[in-house]
Amino acid sequence: MKTKLILLDIFRAFRSRHIIAFISAAVLVAAGLWVVVAALRPLPPRTVTMATGPEGGAYYEVGKRYRELLARDGIELRLLPTAGTLENMTQLRDPRSKVEVSFLHAGLTSQKESPGLESLGTIFYEPLWFFYRSAYKGKGLESLRGRKISIGPEGSETRALTLALLARNGIDQSFARLLSLTPREAADQLLANGIDAALMITSWDSPAVQRLLADKNIELANWPRTDAYIALYPFLSKVVVPAGVGDLAKNRPPSDTVLLALKTGLVVRQDLHPAIQYLLLDAAEKIHSGPGIFHKAGHFPSAEAIGLPLSDEARDFYKSGRPFLQRHLPFWLAVLIGRLLVLLIPVAGVIYPLLRFMPALYDLQMQRRIFRLYGELRFLEKDLESRPGGESIDNMTARLDRVEEKANRLRVPVSYANMLYTLRMHITLVRERLKKLEGTTGMK
Repeated sequence: MKTKLILLDIFRAFRSRHIIAFISAAVLVAAGLWVVVAALRPLPPRTVTMATGPEGGAYYEVGKRYRELLARDGIELRLLPTAGTLENMTQLRDPRSKVEVSFLHAGLTSQKESPGLESLGTIFYEPLWFFYRSAYKGKGLESLRGRKISIGPEGSETRALTLALLARNGIDQSFARLLSLTPREAADQLLANGIDAALMITSWDSPAVQRLLADKNIELANWPRTDAYIALYPFLSKVVVPAGVGDLAKNRPPSDTVLLALKTGLVVRQDLHPAIQYLLLDAAEKIHSGPGIFHKAGHFPSAEAIGLPLSDEARDFYKSGRPFLQRHLPFWLAVLIGRLLVLLIPVAGVIYPLLRFMPALYDLQMQRRIFRLYGELRFLEKDLESRPGGESIDNMTARLDRVEEKANRLRVPVSYANMLYTLRMHITLVRERLKKLEGTTGMK
């Protein structure tokens, strides 16, 4: 009850300089913390650039789905066509580039090589497809010596991995005429009998793969010794293309085919705003969580680092999903409330102790004002007791008048009025004592 009265008194005394000073200090603290928070945690950018792959390719098509989902939250995702994952990595690592997110293959880089990059996890498999014309079926790799073989554009991951695997088998670039064609171009040339074979790293639903699987004049090579390759290249995986999955009516391919595959990850720059990372992760879950030809539902996106460390946001996402506010509020409102909470927590940490001890401080302040007059009254009584006999008491009366005048001018809240009334009563008692002394002195 006393605390309530004190707080009521504080409210009534709002215009006093102490309260104004307190509120001004609180406002200054809040403003300072707002500036600090604004500097350390800026609002998310409204435009983000993603490096994809060749326009019309699988990466570019997946990028369009990300663009559509992020647009629902007011974020414009700009797609930058590239030659492939090697160029994607170059763009991400270039501080002058505006690229902030991209698709990269597992094993392409590491934390040591790319300290400014982080992974949001893996999102799908991409096999290394090896298609060749049916005329070479059953004749072995040697039958392609001197023939035209597409191994991907210059700077592409397909070309780099193909050359590494050929070298591992003791085959150099003079083995055949190695061409630099995109998956689409390679499929066109292979179907038109312009080339003899093609290797490409791309997803199952790539138009080039679907066309080649369905054509009776094209065969899909089975990768031998896949376990040996995976032991030598741990970033590789083994997948199986089931018989007939390309065309059940024509039984294409005619038998189960084992392929080597890379996992593709979603990689971001380390300084990409956390809120944007959560949006990308949420989009990845919507796009990639369904079943696929090589995986069951829920397998992707997966909390795999693929050579780069998972970001803190990715770790939190895979443990508990999107932040609470983003799950229940529109994106920008959630971001603003989150920033406000970051601001209010330290402000509350400053203000709460002040509010907790303010009634006690106020109580001491009010008591001090009254006790100070009690002190003057006590000194007057001591001087009165030690006064020599017969000395005039006019000086004492004047001093008491000054104390009484101060008491009459003193303004205190209602809850302290009883203390002030007691003080005035004591002043009256001292005055009566002085009057008695004055009468005694007058009689003498």
